[in-house]
Amino acid sequence: MDSINQQQPEQNHEDLTGTEAGKKIKELVENGSTCYFCTKITTGQPIKTRPMSVQKVDESGSLWFLSANDSHKNADIAVDNRVHLLFQGSQHSDFLSLYGDATISTDRALIKELWEPLLKTWFTEGEDDPRITAIRVDAQEGYYWDNKHGNAVAFAKMAVGAVIGKTLDDSIEGKLSV
Repeated sequence: MDSINQQQPEQNHEDLTGTEAGKKIKELVENGSTCYFCTKITTGQPIKTRPMSVQKVDESGSLWFLSANDSHKNADIAVDNRVHLLFQGSQHSDFLSLYGDATISTDRALIKELWEPLLKTWFTEGEDDPRITAIRVDAQEGYYWDNKHGNAVAFAKMAVGAVIGKTLDDSIEGKLSV
């Protein structure tokens, strides 16, 4: 699919599937590991959104978070495990929207693997806090917006395009199917 902007001379759409989609998810999440974690997305009620930090992401499109077992988020997932994650890595690139299924785990070895000292702010008993759970989100599908050659090249192309009056957009976007 070409750009809807008819002045755009470059190909700027690329859908990714399978391993390539998983790699793109990992790349974009590592550039901006904080997201808006949305629950209650299929209930017909207003969605619930809160900021969350990804503790781990792999190339298959799975992401892990730590959460309290008595949180509203965990309660929401127990009723409806479909979630929506929204990422913004930088001001001009690394945007990602993911839909997936969340599962809650109390596996202590996994929690220990995902633990970092700053989390003691929320889990005052440390990594052995009995309230800690791990949430795994398995991405099913999504959409990304990025640039092809990095922010410096993208900015330079936009600036030149503005000067000469031509669309020189370095963006790339597409569907992700994991």
